[in-house]
Amino acid sequence: MSTAPPPAEPLYLTDPQQAARARAADFIGWLACERDVAVPTWDDLWRWSTTDIEDFWENVWTYFDVKAHTPYETVLADRRMPGARWFPGATLNYAEHCFGEPEDADRIAVVGHSQTRPPVELTFGDLTTQVRRVRAGLRRLGVGRGTCVVAYLPNCPEALIAFLATASLGAVWASCAPEFAAPAVVDRFGQIEPAVLLAVAGYTYGEKQIDRREQVQTIREGIPSLEHVVHVPYGELDLEDTVPWAELAAPTDEALEFAPVPFDHPLYVLFSSGTTGKPKAIVHGHGGILLEHLKNHAFHWDLGPGDRLLWFTTTAWMMWNSLVSALLVRSSLVMIDGNPLHPDLRAQWRLAEQTGATLMGASPGYLMACRKEGVRPGEEFDLSRLRQIGVAGSPFPAEGFKWVAEQFGPRVLLNVGSGGTDVCTGLVQGSPLQPVWEGEMSGPSLGVDAKAFDERGRVIVGDVGELVITSPMPSMPVRLWGDDDGRRMRETYFGEYPGVFRFGDWCRFSPAGTCVITGRSDATLNRGGVRLGTAEFYRALQDVDEIADSLVIHLESKDGGMGELILFVTLRDGLDLDDALRARLVTRIRETLSPRHVPDAVMAVPAMPYGRTGKKLEVPVKKILLGAAPDAVASAGSLMDATVLDAFAAIARQRAGEGR
Repeated sequence: MSTAPPPAEPLYLTDPQQAARARAADFIGWLACERDVAVPTWDDLWRWSTTDIEDFWENVWTYFDVKAHTPYETVLADRRMPGARWFPGATLNYAEHCFGEPEDADRIAVVGHSQTRPPVELTFGDLTTQVRRVRAGLRRLGVGRGTCVVAYLPNCPEALIAFLATASLGAVWASCAPEFAAPAVVDRFGQIEPAVLLAVAGYTYGEKQIDRREQVQTIREGIPSLEHVVHVPYGELDLEDTVPWAELAAPTDEALEFAPVPFDHPLYVLFSSGTTGKPKAIVHGHGGILLEHLKNHAFHWDLGPGDRLLWFTTTAWMMWNSLVSALLVRSSLVMIDGNPLHPDLRAQWRLAEQTGATLMGASPGYLMACRKEGVRPGEEFDLSRLRQIGVAGSPFPAEGFKWVAEQFGPRVLLNVGSGGTDVCTGLVQGSPLQPVWEGEMSGPSLGVDAKAFDERGRVIVGDVGELVITSPMPSMPVRLWGDDDGRRMRETYFGEYPGVFRFGDWCRFSPAGTCVITGRSDATLNRGGVRLGTAEFYRALQDVDEIADSLVIHLESKDGGMGELILFVTLRDGLDLDDALRARLVTRIRETLSPRHVPDAVMAVPAMPYGRTGKKLEVPVKKILLGAAPDAVASAGSLMDATVLDAFAAIARQRAGEGR
């Protein structure tokens, strides 16, 4: 695959004063003074974190003063993957690290914004009281160590309170956003046999009132293990035959205590996207998430006491779990629920100004839409507290890098990263101590021994390969739920390269160590032996005014030929895909990419399929074009709009009738 090398010079360097004040710089100084570890530069620190992994993670533990009820016997009992055992002997509790010290009681911990009710603010003291009460309420319902508690809740403070209360008991948490349809929720929650469900009866999205009472009833009927349903009031609707939230959170004399659990005791279950059958139920442990998020939030996101994290997410995305972990480093968080573009495209910038966000997370699509519409956030809003913009969820084009740099300059770090549900963190991203390279992620995260492998398991640089992790990380999955013999775990992550964690993304590392993610490896185009990343096509078409969205699929040739490359486009309202536009798109792709990238066909469809986490889903479309039924390639509840697949099914039938 021909890909451009990174620029000879970075797009910009982080402001030197901010770099000097960064928590990563403090960690480097602490290592030198307190631990006699000399890693003076970021590159030195990363190299040490991936070669002396036991020393690195032990020092992370010590630096953050992790509270252990019993000490660990060793840092890493076994380096083999799967099977690596971190901090055996240690008992701790994730939730115990989220409440701050007595002097933090009056500081704001949570700001909740929604389109369903007025804003809600909780101090660390308020949060402690609420979690203490809900913990007692869950105990009255029979919740204890190992019990599964699930939530059909929006991104609201009650979800956070219930999660921390669940974790404090050593119970297991899982959540889905209420926009999920009931069958998708049952597919997820049903696997883990929960005893308690927390749910809302409805919510507001923009100006639209959404009634979820029927969905909740279907969920109740579909999960026989449920013993109690708790209604969280949210809007005017009610749920019958439920435990009221007010009863669950009633005043109590019980103290807020934390069940000591082993390092790898289940904290929560995250679910894969569900595009091929039932989603995988990925179990994450207390200790692994605690250490990983302490490291990530402090050293990459540069969060600490007095900071505020704003990142739009739903409770179905691993970013929600990352959002709430801001409490671990004594930062506050903004919980946003509703339509993030309501009442207009500037809504998130406006909220960042109102809440004084120091780190704002955004999707590539949102930033590119702002660029296209001429939004100038640095001029239109008072974002003087903002120090970092995080970008994740899909590839971010070079034009987006330049736009953010034009808006904010080096005062605000643009931290573009990629990670996922499987490790509940970022695998490649930036930090205040690294340059920002146009169109490139700054490099692997600390403690992440990330590389690109070719088909034979050889490390490659400068070309696209499989993103792999060659050394264990504490936040790798403890197990997959129900996978008692570990077979599915081995097949999912270690089947391609034994002993190496295969993440499922195509990536390219440059000689400078920067990284580009080009898309999911199972959606990658392989034409005539040359790999093409789908993100390249989308970047090439993003500034074509007539195109609202695009999707590209490669159907491999059975005889070893070039195969068929199909470009699907969604046009802006009122436009048609005529021969002139087709020709212009083909010319643009040829001139922007290469003749090898030119599609064999360009077709218009009403909309593109997206998963609930906002990822464009190429693989289900490919399977439909190969003859699969839409309901066999993606569960309806896993898609933002399942009906969009109907257009692709119609095209597949037409092609089959033509003998293709």
